[in-house]
Amino acid sequence: MSIKDLLTPFTAWKRITKDPVTIRDPFNDRPGAERYRGFHKNDVNKCIGCGTCEDICENEAIDMVPFKDPISGDSGLRPRLDYGRCCWCALCVDVCTTNSLTLSNEYTWVTVDPEDFRYTPGVDKKAWDDNEKGWKKPEGNYEFYNINRVEMHHLHPEDRDKSFVEMVKGYSREQAIAEADRCVECGICTATCPAHMGIPEYIKAVRHEDMEEGLRILYETNPLPEICGRICTHKCETVCSIGHKGDPLSIRWLKRYIADNVSSDKYKEILNTIDLSNNHKKVAIIGSGPAGLSAAHYLALMGYQCTIFEQYEKAGGMMRYGIPEYRLPYDSIDKDIDYILSLGVDIKYNARIGIDITLEQLNKDYDAVFAGTGLHLGRSTGIPGSDNEHVYYATDLLRQITAGEEIEVTDQIVVIGGGNVAMDITRSLARMQNQKFGKVNIITTALEREKNLPADLEEVVESREEGAVINPGWAPQSIEIENGRPVGLHVIKCNSLFDDSGRFNPQCDITKKEFFRGSMIVQSIGQGMDLSYVSEDFKKDLEFGPRGRVQTNAHFQTSVKWFFMGGDIIEGPDVIHGIANGHKAAIGIDNYIQGIDFAPAK
Repeated sequence: MSIKDLLTPFTAWKRITKDPVTIRDPFNDRPGAERYRGFHKNDVNKCIGCGTCEDICENEAIDMVPFKDPISGDSGLRPRLDYGRCCWCALCVDVCTTNSLTLSNEYTWVTVDPEDFRYTPGVDKKAWDDNEKGWKKPEGNYEFYNINRVEMHHLHPEDRDKSFVEMVKGYSREQAIAEADRCVECGICTATCPAHMGIPEYIKAVRHEDMEEGLRILYETNPLPEICGRICTHKCETVCSIGHKGDPLSIRWLKRYIADNVSSDKYKEILNTIDLSNNHKKVAIIGSGPAGLSAAHYLALMGYQCTIFEQYEKAGGMMRYGIPEYRLPYDSIDKDIDYILSLGVDIKYNARIGIDITLEQLNKDYDAVFAGTGLHLGRSTGIPGSDNEHVYYATDLLRQITAGEEIEVTDQIVVIGGGNVAMDITRSLARMQNQKFGKVNIITTALEREKNLPADLEEVVESREEGAVINPGWAPQSIEIENGRPVGLHVIKCNSLFDDSGRFNPQCDITKKEFFRGSMIVQSIGQGMDLSYVSEDFKKDLEFGPRGRVQTNAHFQTSVKWFFMGGDIIEGPDVIHGIANGHKAAIGIDNYIQGIDFAPAK
């Protein structure tokens, strides 16, 4: 026993000369202790219904009950208290991810109905709702979870700006476990993910160091974990409940960690796909992008023989031909694709639908057809000079870089566009400039202002780190041509993109002009679909929406019942949406072949 333990009981004697505190009428005459743990309050507009308060309550005094329709980042639930069980430990307040839950210092509640003591703070209005005193979690004193993200190692700019080697190195075992420990398992991320992945479950597998279980959970909804673990747009992280206090969880990097740490030769055993049934039905898939590969994977599990028709020499679609290797290495793409091929899926390369084989012929040879042909066509600004042979599309250049074709890189380049594709081509050409000239001289400009750039912030930051100049808020007017080559881009200041009614209607100040010099101009203002493989007669049977997209139902079935379409051509450029589309389409195709009808395309 320490000396402190011996002396501690005697410390009470220091209060012997103090007058006792007596509250003669505690109902009406009370000093109101600043941090007394009284009845609960909840700011329901701040609360996101994550349920961490319910999970931590050992007395089961909290239930999550419906409050409103769920929206992105909000489960629509709110905590309901049962004061027959509550012990006022305040753990629910301390663990709250948004600090919406607090305690008043009110302890008086008189009622003849015991059911009154079950209520939903903030929804069922109480007299103490405006009570400013009471228990609140002390700011900065302690946290039940680390609010700071475990950073992943990146190559420094000077180590990557001349190379296409992967720049993000992945978590170590210790880093992955530490990051997984931050998860409160609220599941709001799952609701936001387009593929509705079991995110809390696979993060728990990381925490328990069970990579095989983690892989099984990933493949329930996502057959491209190596790819998605690197280039997913990670919408799930934008609603992470921990992000309300600090950094959101690195959900994408933890997915990558699982895939990186399981050898591909164990996949079939782990995922129990060594012996798949064969129902002797055949499905043709056009395009080997995320939607096509996802559809093939899930159809193969159902027993279908799938044949993918790919127009290029290798599979992957825009994942391979549109995303630079420093972000998505080719061996990571191949690992995911090789497993899908091991399930019996066949790919015919250099196969051009509409030229080598028609849709009508596919209909005769197969029981159903799915098209996930992506957005491979660049869009032109249409400004004077944009038709010059030295004015390029970003999509074409990125495809040429992947194919190893030679590109005439000049010492002054201007890129028009502010999205991720614009940053991809900016950073790729900057590397090639650095290799060729020993310096970077590239400027990227866009209509949007800095805070509204559609590109991920990390892409913009890293572009600048690698020597590119990002100068947003300018509207392209014309490309100046001299002796058959561009010499630069004329722009004027763009003040706003949308009018009062929300329509795209850029407003510019013609008195503010700039001239960005460049002997090579690259347009990256969006991507378009190529439906040249669909004959004019066949198009007459398809229904199109106001934006020119083919209309489909919830399972991506078109108005031609045997023909399904999904991915970027239906929902826009996003790998995880393509994966989700392919999965739903596989279910739709299975039901169609079994004779189950769906609602019409819409």
